[in-house]
Amino acid sequence: MKVKLFTLLFIGVLGSNSAYCQKVTPSFFTPADTLNHKRHVFVLTSETTLLGTTLIGLNQIWYKKYPHANFHFINDNSEWCQMDKVGHFYTTYQLTKVSANALNWAGLSKKKQLLYGASISLAFMTTIEVFDGYSAEWGASTGDLIANASGTTLYVTQELLWKEQRILPKFSFHTTSYASQRPTLLGSTLNEQLIKDYNGQTYWLSFNLHSFFKKSQIPVWANLAIGYGAEGMLYGNPDNWANSTQRYRQLYLSFDVDLNKIDTKSHFLKTLFAVLNTIKIPAPTLEVTPNSGFKFHGLYF
Repeated sequence: MKVKLFTLLFIGVLGSNSAYCQKVTPSFFTPADTLNHKRHVFVLTSETTLLGTTLIGLNQIWYKKYPHANFHFINDNSEWCQMDKVGHFYTTYQLTKVSANALNWAGLSKKKQLLYGASISLAFMTTIEVFDGYSAEWGASTGDLIANASGTTLYVTQELLWKEQRILPKFSFHTTSYASQRPTLLGSTLNEQLIKDYNGQTYWLSFNLHSFFKKSQIPVWANLAIGYGAEGMLYGNPDNWANSTQRYRQLYLSFDVDLNKIDTKSHFLKTLFAVLNTIKIPAPTLEVTPNSGFKFHGLYF
């Protein structure tokens, strides 16, 4: 469940930055053409403070509740139908993107944006794995580390290959009946379920069609999204499934919008769209599951 907490903290960081930015002049949002030392210092100080405070807070609020152990690895790759691993992938991608965009705003070169942005996000997520490794309750996970590296790699590779993000990881959530069956594990409130209930979470790869077919008449903002989810999960460990419901995976095909492609001269709106673009919009969706085959949703979120 920890990766969901990290995702929520990440969204909170974005929200606090947006709230701060609304208090300043519109020119504040315009990226610098060359290195702006004041902005560079501001970005480094802000990111170090925010991520450092988050790590200290997690250690004090989360990990200190549980006994410590010698550093060790665990194999949790079979748990939660790998939804937690996809969550690591999504979170690390978004952290890399935010860090790189902040450095772009400060006027750093593309090479330094990618190098420092990737390093910051991986350092943050790897530190969390170190915390896990010293916790008797969990342990460092090779699967988590691979997922973290994959999220960063997706962002960096697209910038190097296309100089744009054509494939966007996104997130959506809906409440389920499973949380009421195990509220302690899956959440008793909406906020807790957003973090804990993997049954209601869907992760997407949203493909910008115009970017792949530039000579077509497809609108520049039109995306096709492929989603992954799972349901029937009352426990994380498959060994506990004997007396529970049958878990199953879900694949989705849906429409989406790349808000970053909407033409606007307002750098404030560009910043706002960048934040909102981490979330998949509700849209007609085709669901495919092993149990029920094809199912159409008029509006799925």
